[in-house]
Amino acid sequence: MLNIYQQTITKPLTFCGIGLHSGQKSKMTIYPGEEDQGIIFKRVDLTKNNIILADYKSVSSARLCTTLENKFGIKVSTVEHLLAALYVSEIDNVIIEINNQEVPIMDGSAKNFLEILKKTKLKTLNKKRKYLKILDKISLIEGEKNISIEPNNQSFEVNFELNYENKIIGNQSNNVNFQIDDLKDVCESRTFCLFDDIQKIKKMGLAKGGSLDNAIVVDNDKVLNDEGLRNEKEFVNHKILDLAGDFLLSGFRVLGKVNCYQGGHALTNTFLKKLLDSKSSIKVYELKDDVISKKINNSQSIKLAVSA
Repeated sequence: MLNIYQQTITKPLTFCGIGLHSGQKSKMTIYPGEEDQGIIFKRVDLTKNNIILADYKSVSSARLCTTLENKFGIKVSTVEHLLAALYVSEIDNVIIEINNQEVPIMDGSAKNFLEILKKTKLKTLNKKRKYLKILDKISLIEGEKNISIEPNNQSFEVNFELNYENKIIGNQSNNVNFQIDDLKDVCESRTFCLFDDIQKIKKMGLAKGGSLDNAIVVDNDKVLNDEGLRNEKEFVNHKILDLAGDFLLSGFRVLGKVNCYQGGHALTNTFLKKLLDSKSSIKVYELKDDVISKKINNSQSIKLAVSA
């Protein structure tokens, strides 16, 4: 069931860990937010110009992770797993204070964030949540990669396909409905890379904090992590997790079915720009707040919220 009203957390939540790409230790505290505020990052290691909005217009880089940047050049990176956790937890408004440039990678998935968020009591706010309904199919093709979205009025659904030459990853696909499916496998799926690509990535100045504790590493026909894979579709499931986090940067809960082939952060961000510019193909709306009263034992009544 879709929520009618916006939500936030009721108490501060703190996470500590290492940045996947920076290799720096990071402390991050999530605070309750106000209605219509959205998700805001605040760099507490800086004293001014330190507010960064979680918005697709703030994306300055989508190379191996999503990086947000304000007009003063202040950045926060690798935000996608945290955003996905906030999406799954039905949280709309928070302030995220962080003491350096990168969100801690934790175990490489959204699992650690969700373990805490799901135990936290949420506060329902007075303002209604805004949904983005897809009216007509919208597509984007970039070389061999493509992504599209078509109408689905009741849920956010993602069909994702990977096609790697590596025999372990191979051709892998999954379809996930975020309103009705069990999201455990998606949320616990970790970021991954090929062993042969590690040195190339490090020469780019990235993955300084990467290890087998926070990423799956595939070497030819084997997974190097001792525990192996957490689920048989962990590679494509992680891509679905990334996409959900990046889609929250639209500023809305999107209702539609996404089909994506060989996508990633860069393709998703380019697509969001096209989607939000497609005025005739989308509609922003709120759920109706109809209330039905049912008589129980001819004396007690309960109220049931009905979504429109």
